[in-house]
Amino acid sequence: MVYLKTEDEIELLRKANMLVGDVLAEVAKIIKPGVTTRQIDQLADTFIRDHGAVPTFKGVPSPYGGPFPSSVCTSVNEQVVHGIPTDTPLKEGDIVSVDCGTLLDGFNGDSCYTFCVGDVSPETKQLLKVTKESLYLAIDVAVAGHRLGDIGYTVQQYCEKHGYGVVRELAGHGIGREMHEDPLVPNYGHRGNGMLIKNGLCIAIEPMITMGKHDVYLLSDGWTVVTRDHKPAAHFEHTIAIHHGKADILSSFEEVEKIEGTLY
Repeated sequence: MVYLKTEDEIELLRKANMLVGDVLAEVAKIIKPGVTTRQIDQLADTFIRDHGAVPTFKGVPSPYGGPFPSSVCTSVNEQVVHGIPTDTPLKEGDIVSVDCGTLLDGFNGDSCYTFCVGDVSPETKQLLKVTKESLYLAIDVAVAGHRLGDIGYTVQQYCEKHGYGVVRELAGHGIGREMHEDPLVPNYGHRGNGMLIKNGLCIAIEPMITMGKHDVYLLSDGWTVVTRDHKPAAHFEHTIAIHHGKADILSSFEEVEKIEGTLY
């Protein structure tokens, strides 16, 4: 069941998502070689709770393992999504995707950003650049009257044109009072197919793109998804609302990008 949101609900979603943007900006301040992903998680957890919200990822059940143990997902290098924070220090040249969710005043925020750790190879920076660009191209076609297939088609065509893989097993999603609502929003597909996009639709669009083949598998922890060829993967995500006929981005990378600069 797809629930279209009212103007008031969209504004509550905006508050939750802007908080996620603030969390990611705090993370950007400490990303460097030697920092552990557990330190990133602890920072995020404290910041979220200090701002009156709850980290929604913590305790989420998995059909393949125990509940998710942390407040953010930290996916390093070949880890695509759902990486569990650890005490292993990040190294020069790593990339790490930090996916964050908040519950604030009954509504959810969800956004992800892939960070460079120190000096990263030009090849890897290009993967991040194209993945982020595909997100904004997809947002551009998320307008009333188009279809969900237009979003997936746009991501797939742009990323495959650059020689990258588009993960099939994972997708974006609806969002509102629940973190994951209908509909699914795949990153591949055919133009003109799928559900009609209407005003009030609120979705998270999240390209998950690999440097090599798109094949992935699940680690024994029941959470972490990694590339089968162990090449790096990038993940960027925004939550949007279809508002007055076009996409209104409710989350934000603005503060993150002020800190990150023009890395790619």
